[in-house]
Amino acid sequence: MITSKVLLIVEDDLGLQKQLKWAFEQYEVVIASNRDEAIAALRRYTPSVVTLDLGLPPDPTNATEGLATLKEILALAPATKIIVVTGNDDRANAIHAVALGAYDFYQKPVDPDVLGLIIERAFQLDALERDYHILQQQKPLTGVIATSPQMQAVMRMIEKIAPTQATVLLIGESGTGKELMAKALHRLSARASQPFVAVNCAAIPETLLESELFGYEKGAFTGAVAQTKGKIEYAQGGTFFLDEIGDLPFALQAKLLRFIQERVIERLGGRKEIAVDVRIICATHRHLPDLIAQGNFRGDLYYRLSEIVVDIPPLREREGDIITIANVLLQRYCRENNSKEKHFSHDAARALEAYNWPGNIREMENKIKRAVILSDNNFVTAEELEIGTDNDKSMPLNLKSVREAAETIAIKRALTYADNNISEAAKLLGVTRPTLYGLFEKYGLQALLRNHTDEHQE
Repeated sequence: MITSKVLLIVEDDLGLQKQLKWAFEQYEVVIASNRDEAIAALRRYTPSVVTLDLGLPPDPTNATEGLATLKEILALAPATKIIVVTGNDDRANAIHAVALGAYDFYQKPVDPDVLGLIIERAFQLDALERDYHILQQQKPLTGVIATSPQMQAVMRMIEKIAPTQATVLLIGESGTGKELMAKALHRLSARASQPFVAVNCAAIPETLLESELFGYEKGAFTGAVAQTKGKIEYAQGGTFFLDEIGDLPFALQAKLLRFIQERVIERLGGRKEIAVDVRIICATHRHLPDLIAQGNFRGDLYYRLSEIVVDIPPLREREGDIITIANVLLQRYCRENNSKEKHFSHDAARALEAYNWPGNIREMENKIKRAVILSDNNFVTAEELEIGTDNDKSMPLNLKSVREAAETIAIKRALTYADNNISEAAKLLGVTRPTLYGLFEKYGLQALLRNHTDEHQE
């Protein structure tokens, strides 16, 4: 079966060549027996993943030729995922190969099932990196790193509402990138050449917040020695971003509501109304309806602010984004700290995917930056990241569990791409609607059916 996934197997043992070609027939398998053949195949087929036996002729008893082949492949195609295959007593050379840039290593005797899992994970990582580079080239939202269907949906929404004048409320946990999305809304709007002014309502004392927002006249209070514009005025013609709007003092909410309705402000100590043309974007990690019920937030202000609500998912719910974002951050902090290029070790990659990330991307930034500074090796470990794999949610080794996990992810993605239309999702998955309903029941996904549509019901 020929697919777009090209796997280059560099192995001089004819029997093992046949075994591996048969075991991995789901890929387009290319065989090479020595370094020259491997480089020729690399140039012709540009494989994404390579399995490389370190014991190659003319001296298969040591790893010299294999390591030389590894270096040459990486020099020609640095993104290639190379899995080195070694003998039982050659762990030192395997680790050395990984330090040189190999993706992973596997020790003989070969178990096709286990090696197959390593190969498939390498293809998955390659696909994520390719998706990221495509997104970077398109640059619909500069600075936003996302390949997951959850964040793709958010970005499509941002692109649709950015050119409008609608007031937007961004909802999401701390560290999910709400200000980044606010800046994207500004950058993609007709106001992009005008100021983007941000105020964090939780970071400014209540006694100072009013003057910070609206400004003040000379003599308005002790210490007001000159007329001073507020942040809203400084945003004239552009975008005014109120972060952590849920922490806005109740007494100020009425004044903000009047500004939103009338688009005029009065400085503290002043009597003159000042017209201000700004677009308003707000963000919060708090559940505003609960605050309204508690009497801590005005319902009329909430409805003014929430013309369009964008819910930004936490990092743990963004399928595939964790390792993509982590790799980008790792390379960024290596550059910023003048560090040699580093990669994540296998245990670190598993730990990154398994960790719950309560602090979201901000927490990831801190952990990776610390690890880059403290690590003395080419590979950052889970220990250096200070995250463990006790709650490991990464891909299991049991093939039945792997298949079930993959099917669950595919069903969720198909529903996302089909806008929850069951018939369309079934077509994307290549199954019938009754089969898809059966899979919902099999994997306990009935909750996903609550918002579904079906072309026979429309």
